[in-house]
Amino acid sequence: MSRGRDEIILNVFAYIMIGVIAAGCVIPFLMVLMGSLQSEDSVLRNGFSLIPEQLDFTAYRYVFDSPAAILRAYGVSIFITGAGTLISLYFSSMAAYVLARKDVKYRNALAFYLFFTTLFNGGLVPYYLMIKNYLKIDNSFTILLLSGMFNVIYILIIRTYIAGSVPDSISESAKIDGANDFKIFMSIVLPLLKPVLAAIGLFIALGYWNDWYTSLLFVTNDKIIPLQYLLYKILTFARFSQQILSQNAAVAVIDLPGETLKLALTIVATGPIIFLYPFVQKHFVAGLTIGAVKG
Repeated sequence: MSRGRDEIILNVFAYIMIGVIAAGCVIPFLMVLMGSLQSEDSVLRNGFSLIPEQLDFTAYRYVFDSPAAILRAYGVSIFITGAGTLISLYFSSMAAYVLARKDVKYRNALAFYLFFTTLFNGGLVPYYLMIKNYLKIDNSFTILLLSGMFNVIYILIIRTYIAGSVPDSISESAKIDGANDFKIFMSIVLPLLKPVLAAIGLFIALGYWNDWYTSLLFVTNDKIIPLQYLLYKILTFARFSQQILSQNAAVAVIDLPGETLKLALTIVATGPIIFLYPFVQKHFVAGLTIGAVKG
């Protein structure tokens, strides 16, 4: 069938709008990339531009001054992000399944108890003392995993999805066939949660990847420092060096990367996510759309 004029106009308008939105997303990243490849002097004199006057890798040389530390931090971040996301999704979905079961006697009270923790908390000092003095899990992968493992909002979202998309008749039929609660969750409920787990998992993974504050509080062992905290330390040291040199007038401060260093750190931190996302996107979209059509 030949397309009508209205459909052609609509498609052209849609492509133009998508192109404008895509340019609005890509151009800022290109500005950051090109800015990181300029000299500090060029950025301070001319500002940021898509076409650098001259390529300068000083900022990247400063970042990768110790490549072994960067690679080790990459490995730590990848492990924490992957393992933390899987563990968090598993236990969060299990908790949500319990809260969604109508035969659980105090499920509403438990849900309120979890939600109450999002409104009030004990504060930073009790949290630090509990981790440092009582649990004694500082300087370990355990604290890096536990810090972002549970998010009450995500649990409540999964619970709402289970209540609205997983019929109780499925669990009842499985119980009649002799399946216990754990078997029902693992074999029936968990596979049906792929859409919501795909969406929640992306946000959990980004939270783990960008977490540097937990390492700042509890990690002093350089061997388990994640990437974000290592980059934070590099930036802090660069700022401190600039202040010392500016006070002593030992060298020109402009010789040290400042603005370009921030841009280079941004590229180093977000580069893996950007290159990985095209390969993950199809699985993410499939996870969101699976089960949308009922047969």
